[in-house]
Order: sequence, then structure tokens, then C-alpha cells
Amino acid sequence: MTTGTRQDQGPATGPQRFVISFAGFNRPWAVWIAHRLEEHGHRVSLQRWDPQNSTGLDQALDDLARSGSRVLLVLSERYFSAGTHTDEEWNTALRAVTDDHPDRFAAVCLTDAPLPSAVAVLEKTDLWGLDAYEAEYRVLRRLELPTDRIGTETGRRGPRFPNDPPEIWGRVPRRNPRFTGRNDVIGTLREALAEAPPGASTVTLLGLSGVGKTQVATEYAYRFASEYDVVWWVPAEDRPTLRERLADLAPALGLPRGAGSYGEQIRAVLEALRRGSPYSRWLMVFDGCDNPDDLIDLLPSGAGDVIITSRNREWATRHTSLVEVPLYARPESVTFIRRRARRLTTDEADQLAEALEDYPLALDQTAGWLADSPLTVGDYLALLQRRLDSREAVTVSDDYPLPFPTALAILLNNVREDFPDALALLRLFVFFAPGPVPLRLLREFPADDVPEQLAGLINDQIRWNAALNKLVQFSVVRLEYSDLSVDEGGGGLETVQLHRMVHGIVRENLSEEEAEPLSRAVRQVLAAADPGRPADSRLWPRYAELIPHLGPSGVVTSTNPRIQTFLLHCLRYLILAGEYRTCLRLSEETDLVWRTMLGEDHPKVRELSYHYGGALRNLGLFRRAEILTRARSVELTEERGDRDLETLRASSSYGGVLLCIAKFEPAREIFEHCLNTYRELLGEDDSTTLAAQNNLAATYRLLGRYQDSYDLDLDTLRRRERVLKAHHISTLSSGIACAMGLRLMGRYREAQTRQEQGLKVNTQVLGLDHPQTLRAEHNLGMCLRRSGDIAGAGQRLRIVWERATRVFGVDYPWTLMVASDYATYLREYGDVGEARRISEDVVRGYQSQLGLAHPYSIGTVGNLGLILRAQGERREALSLAEQALVGMRGALGDRHPWTLGCALNATGHRNITGHREDALSLGRETLRGAEEVLGPDHPMTLSAQIALAADLRSVREDEEAGKHEDAGIKALTRTLGAQHVHTISAKQRVRPYWDFEPQP
Repeated sequence: MTTGTRQDQGPATGPQRFVISFAGFNRPWAVWIAHRLEEHGHRVSLQRWDPQNSTGLDQALDDLARSGSRVLLVLSERYFSAGTHTDEEWNTALRAVTDDHPDRFAAVCLTDAPLPSAVAVLEKTDLWGLDAYEAEYRVLRRLELPTDRIGTETGRRGPRFPNDPPEIWGRVPRRNPRFTGRNDVIGTLREALAEAPPGASTVTLLGLSGVGKTQVATEYAYRFASEYDVVWWVPAEDRPTLRERLADLAPALGLPRGAGSYGEQIRAVLEALRRGSPYSRWLMVFDGCDNPDDLIDLLPSGAGDVIITSRNREWATRHTSLVEVPLYARPESVTFIRRRARRLTTDEADQLAEALEDYPLALDQTAGWLADSPLTVGDYLALLQRRLDSREAVTVSDDYPLPFPTALAILLNNVREDFPDALALLRLFVFFAPGPVPLRLLREFPADDVPEQLAGLINDQIRWNAALNKLVQFSVVRLEYSDLSVDEGGGGLETVQLHRMVHGIVRENLSEEEAEPLSRAVRQVLAAADPGRPADSRLWPRYAELIPHLGPSGVVTSTNPRIQTFLLHCLRYLILAGEYRTCLRLSEETDLVWRTMLGEDHPKVRELSYHYGGALRNLGLFRRAEILTRARSVELTEERGDRDLETLRASSSYGGVLLCIAKFEPAREIFEHCLNTYRELLGEDDSTTLAAQNNLAATYRLLGRYQDSYDLDLDTLRRRERVLKAHHISTLSSGIACAMGLRLMGRYREAQTRQEQGLKVNTQVLGLDHPQTLRAEHNLGMCLRRSGDIAGAGQRLRIVWERATRVFGVDYPWTLMVASDYATYLREYGDVGEARRISEDVVRGYQSQLGLAHPYSIGTVGNLGLILRAQGERREALSLAEQALVGMRGALGDRHPWTLGCALNATGHRNITGHREDALSLGRETLRGAEEVLGPDHPMTLSAQIALAADLRSVREDEEAGKHEDAGIKALTRTLGAQHVHTISAKQRVRPYWDFEPQP
């Protein structure tokens, strides 16, 4: 059976179902079209187009098509600018969805502006500039519906035709063509008006100055204008203007103005609105009424709607519903900025939004300035910081002619004049960081540290609450309540949210004499809140709450020893919590101040150097870390000798850096001396002794002494479980080290079992993104791979690699380690092309960070050689393999496991490139070395034996080859199992290779 084309078919006669997709800006058209189609007997549903809340254009359009109804798109520039998609993305999506769902989509167009070229496939019909009859005719024709009943009414009153204005349209501000987002706010406003009891449809839009309350009310008036007969706008900043503007409505309603007083005219207007005569569908907007007493007796009642915009939360007690107008959501900010300044990229728009904390007025005025300037966003923000009160640094509009700092300053001046307690409290808040200020800390203000000018306020709960309520009432701050339990620091206790712009303006207007006692008080508050145990992970949320406030309160420059100790505790927390970049920034700032203030040899400066060096080491800044820690170690050794506890601590810090730069033997000497001395001075179970033992175990592991390392790690774990308890961060670290040791010794199943349990506990105690949790998950992925769970290993390694990249960055040392292991996995079991890309990035990263001669640089070059071999580039692969072997011999000697691994790989590369005798000679040497260093049953030893059998076969030494092969397979079966991937590969005569694995 065949069907005709659309042109061959006549108009459909039965009821049909339609979905109308529209941008919120064009809602009047969508509502009118829906009403007209319903008058013709069809069923219609409205779907506001919002691609920001979908997974992508293709998916959003496909979802429309899958509704089962025909889809009518109401097109305009706003439809295509609702997100940040390019014309090309639109073209691709439209072509795809119309190919997949032919004849499902139709379109009407409300503009003559250029649209994406693929709109042509929708065969749109134009509605702009038409009257109601012609517009309805074109809609029906485009949808192939009968046109013989145009204008038919069933008696149900519908919306006005969008091109026909309301009967009365009074001084509504012009519509903002760049109005962005706010669909949730407008939806909430509409719902609140619709659900209000009869005669009480009054809603107050509440928010900070410049947040967009007037813009939302204006957009609502335009968007829903077709549903009202009267739309009247009343400026309501003061009562005289309000009364005058309300009285002006009288003649518009046809009421006699005569010689009556304003009062008589206003009473007549309010009565007409109440009765709904001559118009029952009306909208009154009272804009900017911050004093409810000015308006409350003038609010109309009746069948219409009232919108008030205000900064004053007191409207909640005046029989109105409140709708908060928040700051922009970030996608709204980015979309708005790019409409205002088209030259900015998405990332640049995000940078601007981040700096201004999504404050709409500031975004409008700054993006407007940037639209006409070649300045980068970063340079502009620096300029804005220096000239915050200058009109020259922003572009103002007729709609809001005041620069945003001035607008906020006016609000704050009102607070200063009328509510001095509120101003005093606000001034205290600005010595915390912008954003959340935990009120719990201020309520626990040390009595002896209260500044004189705040004593009465802080010690009087009634005055305190009154002052705070005034700040909230005028939207200067807002309160947020915690969902945490009391034990977790919550229990309903609120924080004050203070916007960065308000914070900056208040702080800028304080003199040094006014600021000093306030900042000193906040420092004392923070120090009093110090939990005192930065190593206790249960207390980390409390430290995290304090860290943002260190800078604004001047903690770094404080001369108070108590404050300095608090700062050192914070730095210790940052290191343990994995917040290395924050720790480094704070350490650098503190080091500059303290060396001048306290002197190079002060105990607190020495303590600072340990945290400073730890941050440098963990971020891969090894040269700086080496200089810093070596200087401190040498200085203390010369001053106090090598058995002093402070010297031992400095030496341990230096030894940790030596491990990172592959000076393993000097590090071993340091750690063996430290461990022996700590055992004599402090005893075997002291936590400091156990830390030294942990360091020595890590050194043995890097030296390839896997059994010695494991024995030390296991002893450390058992002692830490007894001394520090099972959930201490150091105990959990020892658990990971033991699992790693088992894996490196070839005891894969034991390693996997231990690590699976360890990962659960690390996640529970430290969180999913903590470096130690990631280390545990990475080690589990490696255990799974070595145990033969290939799919599970690949999933784990990719997840950890992606998370490490997101949390720490691509060049972070730990990220490079994970990336290297994931690349070796992909070479064997995934996409070898992706493996090569990742491996090349790893090699570049290590060579840049560590230099060409570091074992990690050398080993990852060898891994890259294996990838080239897999891609058929045998000569290039051989060159890299030989380079890795020579380099590793030079770095670590002939008997290190990493050198033996490089040799094992080189035998394979030599063999497949025809250098069989050279391969055989190296293979015999490698097997002997592996048996001596690792033992006869270690997986690497058995791999060397299987590889030697292959080399022997290649030179016709079949008998000897068979002996080695049989012995190797039997040992693999005994140690790993008959079904292990290594055993099966050996039976299939797949030549083994060795993967270099950087270690944490």
C-alpha cells in the first residue's frame, strides 16, 4: 500500500492532537494558537522550549516528536537563543529529527530576522505583521486543517490576539530584548496568582537591588498581556508618586476625573477594579515599594492580579504571597552575558559570572562594557576591582541608569541611617569571606574579645535578632538553614549569605580605625572555633568551614601566637584533606609575612616549612620542595645534631622529596636513621615512629624490595590499628600500602580482597574524591587487572582517571600515574589509539615535571614503545625499548625490578625485529636476574621464562624452549590458577610483556 505526499492529500477533518513548542518570550502567540486550534475541536498541549534543562538539542527535539502528537514550533530569534547552541548545531539537529520523524514537525515564524538555514525543512509560515484572521488562516493551512470556520467561537473566552494590545496599557517599561531565563520564577509567579483566593491575587517579588525584580514583572506583563484587558504600571518608591499614578488610571477607565481630590479619584479607581467594571481582567504592578505602609491601604481587590516588587520581606505579613527572585543560575548568567557581549566565549562568560556571583545588574553593566572593549575578562575584572565606584568601568542603560555599586551603596546608606545595629552587624560580617557566614561562630563569641562598639549588640539576643532580621528584611543578606545533624555541625543552625558585591562595598567604606577591632574580633572567633585536631577526619567539615575566612579576617598577618597556631592547624588540615593548592597558596602568603615578622629560625616558621614543603611535593613542584626541605634539614642538623626530634622531622620531610626525585638510596639512609633513632627516643609504638616506618617501607618498595616493604607495612598497619584505631587516615593508608605490596609480590587475590574492603572504609571516612580514596580505588583497579577481571579493571581505572583529572588536573603527579596505568590497559584491551594519545601526554608530563632521566619518564617511554609495537611501528618501538633499558640501568642499576621489566620488553622488541640472538642473550640474563631478585615464582620471573622459551624457539632450540615453557606454565597454574589470563596466554604462546607502573 502507498500513500500520497502531503501536497496530494486534502485537509484532515477529524480532531487531532498537537504539541506547541515555544520560547517563553513568545507565550502569547502559543496560547492564542492553542486556543484557536481548540476552538476547531483539536486537543493541544503547550511545551515551553528550554534546551538548558535537556541533555542536548537532538534529544530535546526527539522527545517532542515522541509525544505522539504533531509538533508545531513557534519560531523567533528567542527560540534559537534559549541556550548557547550554534547555528550549525541547530542545523544538524533539525535535519536529523525531520529525517527520523518526517511530517511530524511544522513551524510558524514570528520574525523576519535570519534563522538557521535548516529551518527550511520545516516549511514555516510567517505570522509577523498579520491580523488575527490572516494569522489563523495561515496556521490552519500549514497544519493542513479545514479553513472554513475561521473566527469561530464556542462561547469560551480566550486570549487576545497577540498583535492586539490590551484595552488599557499604562506606562509599562519597554520589554528587555535580552531578558534571559527566569522561567521558574515567572512560572511560580503565575501559579501564585492563579491559586490565590478570589479577590486576593497579590504577589510580592522579593530580592536584592539589581537582581531583576522589575525585569521579571515587566516580562510577565508582556508575556501574559493577552489575558488582561488592563495592564497598569505604578512606580511605588514613595507614596505621593504612587497616589498620583493610581489616580491617573481613572480617566483611562472612563471614570470622571472632575475636580475631585486625589483621594476621591483613587477611591473610584479601586471601586471600579473591585467591581470589575468596565474591565474584570486587570493587572496592577506596584514597582519598588519597600515601605508596605505606603501601599497597603491602596491595594486593589477584585478579580484581577496585583504584583509588587520590593526588597522588604515585611510584605510576608501583609497578606501577599512572596516569590523570591534569586541570583541567576549559572547557565542563565552565561547565556545572558553572551547575548550582551557576543565576542565572549562560554568560558569567558563563565569567568565573569563567577567573579560577580551571578548578580544580574552587575552582569548587564559589565558585559555591556566588555561588548565594546578588546580587554580580556581577566584584565577587566582587575580594572573593576580597582575602580569599583567608577561609572567609566561599566555601561549603564536607560532602564537602570545607576552603576551597580552605586545602587547597592544607596541601599546600604538607608540601612546606615535607619538601622544602626543592622549596619554594625553587617560591618562585622564583612570580615568573614563573601558567601556563607556561620552564625554559630558569632553566637559563641569569646566574651573577652567582643569589640566595645559591638558589646551591647552581641550580648543582647533581642537586639541581635532585630538587627539580623532588618538585614534579611531588606534583602541585604539571606539566611540559609543546615540539613546536617547537630553532631555534624548543623541541626538547623543558619548561615548568613552575603553577596560579594555587598561585601566589597561595605568593606571599602570602612576606615582603618573602624576595621581593625572588627577584624581582630573575627580572628578571635575563628581561633576559638579551631577543633584542635586536624588529623581527625571527623572534624574536617569544621575546618573546611573556617578556611575561607582566614584571608578576609587577616589571620595571616596576625601577631597573636594563638591565631598563628590556629593557622598552622588549618594548613595541616589542608595537607591531610588533599587540598594542596589551597595549602600552597596560603603557605606562600604566610611564609612571606612570618619570615619578616618572626625571623627565619622561629619555631612557627619551621613548622610552616613542613606544610609548605608538603604542598610543593604533592603538587609536583619537586625542585622548589627539595631546596626548601634540604635547607631546613641541613640547618637543624648543624645546629642540633642528627638525633634531635626537630632535626629528624626536617630530615624526614627532605627524604620524602628525595623519593619523588628518584634519589632512593639517599632517602633510604635518611629513613633508616630516622626510624632507628625514633625507636630509641620514642618507642616502637609512637605515632611518629610508625610514620618513619611507613616512610622506610615506601622507600623499600621503590627500590624493588617488595617483601621487605610488605613486612614493614604489615607491622605498621597492625601497630596503627592498635594505637591510632582502624579508621584513622594513617591506618587506612597502611592498609592500601599492604594491598599494594601483595600485588607487587604477585599475590593478586589477597591484594584484591584487602583492597576491596579498604576502598569501602576510605570512601566512608574520607569521601569519594579524597586523594587517598582515589589511591585505594586505583590500586583496586590494578588488582582486578592482575587477577584477571579485565572488564572490572577497565571500568575502575577509567573512573579514577576521569575523577583525578577533574579534581586535581591533568598534570597533577597522581593523575599522570593513573593515566599511565589506564593507557597500558587500553593498549591490551581497549582503543590503542586512545592509549597512544594518553601515553604521549603522560611522557610529556613526566619529562616536563621530573626530567628525562627520572625512572618515571624512562618507564613511560617504554610503555609508549609497547603501544607503537601494537600499532605495527616495530623499528620505532625497538628504539624506545632500548632507550628505556639503557635509561633504567643508568638510573637504578641492573638488578632493580623496573630494569628487569625493561629488559623483558626489549627481548620481545629485538625478537620481532629480527635480532634473535641478541634477544636470546638478554632473555637468559633477564631470567637469572628475576629469579635472584624476585624469586622463582614471581609473575615477572615466570613471564621472563615464557619469553625466553619464545626466543629459544625462534633460534630452533626447541628442547630447551619446551623445558622452560612447561616449567613456566606449571608455575603459573600453581600460583595464579589454570584460568588466569597469564596462564592461558602462556599456553597459547602469546609473548608476555611488562607494564611500567609509576608508584604513588
